[in-house]
Amino acid sequence: MSSHLKSNVIPPSRQREVPRTGMTWIGQSMKRVEDPRILSGKGGYIDDVAVPGMAHAAMVSSPHAHARIVSIDTSKAKALPGVIGVYTGEDLATVADPCPSFAAPPITQHAISVGKVRHVGEVVAAVVAEDRYIAEDAAELVEVEWEILPPNVDLEVAAAATGDALLHPEDRDSNVALDESFSFGDVDQHFAEAHTVVKRRLRWQRSSAQAIETCGVVAQFDRFKGGYTIHSNSNFYNFIPFVIGGSLRVSPGELRIIPVLTGGSFGSKVFNHKIIILTAGLARLAGVPVKYIEDRLEHFTNSDSHGSDRLYDAELAMAEDGTFTSLRFTVMDDYGAYLQFGVGTHGNAMAQVTGPYQIQSFGMRVMAVLTNKTQQGPYRGFGSEVTNWVMERMVDAAAEELGRDPMALREQNMIQPDQFPYMIPTGNIYDSGNFQKVLEEAKTMFDFDGWRSKARAMRAEGRCVGVGLATCMERSVYGPTEWWSLNNKETPGFTLTSTPEGITVRLDPSGKMFVTLNSPMVGNSPETVVAQILAERLTIAPEDIVFNYSDSQSGFNGVGPQGSRFTAMIAGACVSASIKLEEKLKRFGAHMLQRRPEDVELRNGAVAVKGLKDQEKAFGEIALTSSFFRLSFPDGEEFDSGIETTAVYDHPLSTDPAEDRSHLGIFYPIVGHICHIVAVEVDPGTGKVEILDYTAVHDNGTMVNPRTLAGQVWGGTANGIGTTLSEVFEYDEDGQFTNPNFAEFAMPTANEMPRNLKLGHVETPSPYTEYGIKGGGEGGRLGAPSALTSAIEDALSDRGVKIASLPVTPPILRGLIRDAEQAATG
Repeated sequence: MSSHLKSNVIPPSRQREVPRTGMTWIGQSMKRVEDPRILSGKGGYIDDVAVPGMAHAAMVSSPHAHARIVSIDTSKAKALPGVIGVYTGEDLATVADPCPSFAAPPITQHAISVGKVRHVGEVVAAVVAEDRYIAEDAAELVEVEWEILPPNVDLEVAAAATGDALLHPEDRDSNVALDESFSFGDVDQHFAEAHTVVKRRLRWQRSSAQAIETCGVVAQFDRFKGGYTIHSNSNFYNFIPFVIGGSLRVSPGELRIIPVLTGGSFGSKVFNHKIIILTAGLARLAGVPVKYIEDRLEHFTNSDSHGSDRLYDAELAMAEDGTFTSLRFTVMDDYGAYLQFGVGTHGNAMAQVTGPYQIQSFGMRVMAVLTNKTQQGPYRGFGSEVTNWVMERMVDAAAEELGRDPMALREQNMIQPDQFPYMIPTGNIYDSGNFQKVLEEAKTMFDFDGWRSKARAMRAEGRCVGVGLATCMERSVYGPTEWWSLNNKETPGFTLTSTPEGITVRLDPSGKMFVTLNSPMVGNSPETVVAQILAERLTIAPEDIVFNYSDSQSGFNGVGPQGSRFTAMIAGACVSASIKLEEKLKRFGAHMLQRRPEDVELRNGAVAVKGLKDQEKAFGEIALTSSFFRLSFPDGEEFDSGIETTAVYDHPLSTDPAEDRSHLGIFYPIVGHICHIVAVEVDPGTGKVEILDYTAVHDNGTMVNPRTLAGQVWGGTANGIGTTLSEVFEYDEDGQFTNPNFAEFAMPTANEMPRNLKLGHVETPSPYTEYGIKGGGEGGRLGAPSALTSAIEDALSDRGVKIASLPVTPPILRGLIRDAEQAATG
């Protein structure tokens, strides 16, 4: 271990339920508990919410990328029949403060802009009317006088901008919001001693999640109590009242956020803070409940959920035999107009930046650049999908420069099964793994050698067919230090260290188990996995469990489904709750059986005397007796009425970053591994890519439900295919967003998906989580771009095409082919 990691001591495991075989419910492909109500149209989405006296809001959005607001004339809009009110940023500022910001120092962002707009689509005024149609008509009557300012579109130009081109001159004298350098280990020495240094400039373009439903809110203000009741399709609702209440000038206890089905998220609805603050403020100003749901154009241009937009200058140092010794890069990231989560997407990537390889040191300079575009937010992978792609691009480049087989070079440098837990240069650990087994399983399922031979034969016939692979990490169960560990040490910001998950379980007198969750369903399967885990732990049937979701006043901190954390974290809460319930059930049941608690066990939904088949009390009978017949039990609080408990589970393994940032601590340690192998054919005349075959093998530890995990992998792979082949947000030189629609922003359809996606699993349980569970919600997107890029480059290897930027849309790929052809002919 490098000396800079000596202080980063791995805490002992707190695992209580060890991985094991032969379980009854865990590991079964049970049908989803959530599906019947959703498929029958009874789910309850944000647009289904209606409250008495509810009005509707529409927005007036900026047509300019960068401009001062000289004046706003709302008189014509206010005069339209049915309009309740028209409000500017100055109006909203009378009832709401700026949005929360985790940047350090914070960058001021108003839910309705004040004095200046910084990207196309930013809201400058809002109309509240009797219905949405009137509100939209009135919004068109609002007249704004503008003073146009220089737009910042190119991130390198923006970084050097001055004067009127500065986005936030009141806060800072540069568009570079953060510029920090880090060295983890002996980076300079390893590069000085390297036999070969591979260098590449790599570009990852922005896109974003596009859920089937956009962000929406229904907000009411209680003028007597002074608080808010808010329905929102946020998937972070029990962890945010503290900061949203601050912006709305109320305490968290005066803010009731009620969850609804999110209608998909993929990260885009993690916070929803701006739309909540905006709609709640309008409800207070208008004196009526207000519903506002983004239209698709608003979601494209103003949802604060664009993905990473990065430029890398990367270097990989190697010994003479091809052993990787160090990785370093400078990365400039176009964050758009604001910086709501700081550089958390880069902190996230530090969990696995060196991939599955034994790299001794790592160095980075990260620059967060502000431009006149919609700001970044979470998108499936939260930055790690980019560094996975960078790492795999560098490995392929190294193989080319060394004349080595890419597969063999990977195998030479992989972490070995007996090296876990393995601490990487940044300080995070990989808890367990068998990367070689995953790779071999993928090669076998794909018929790797066979496909390589077929591809060579096809290329000899003039066809452009290639095979590519990616061996990547899938970190899960995040710790929140990723949000601030890369901030300047002197101004780290809000140094959050808690990401809990909780559950309430009550056994009702009928024998049903009533479970309250504190995080919403976002398309994942929270009820299903909880049913399986509780059924396993308490020996009951999953159909005897009934579910409910708390609101922010009746619940407590639950971070929810993000960062591939929910299944592992809720399993911990389920085990904690089960231990408490088991103790209560045994205590009450033993008394009813006239036995000692140590003489009984849980068996098939009953408390039973060990070794005896006919001596038992069903859970329902115990719950009924404990709830209604207090005098049947001894005095003492241990026999207080009812069988219920609340349990909170904190992160299973984390440590603080070093004060000098020589390491970042352990913060994302439950790490899976993935291998994607793909065969593609490229039409050189059009640049169109066809996927011929695809295999994905994932190690997500102990699988709770293989069926639901498969859905996550397939969906994530579809995301990754779109990221690689078609999805990109385009801005022109004036900062105009030129393709904010589904006609021009090309998401993959069934036609672009592999006809034969073979999915395999290797189970290497975690020694730190309950049952050995690891996360699996993002793996498809973490691997697909790297594998596809490699395959496309292999298909065009005879033509000398190199891919250094994503996406490779047909026009882009056709341009690369044409450039290579021209270079070959001189």
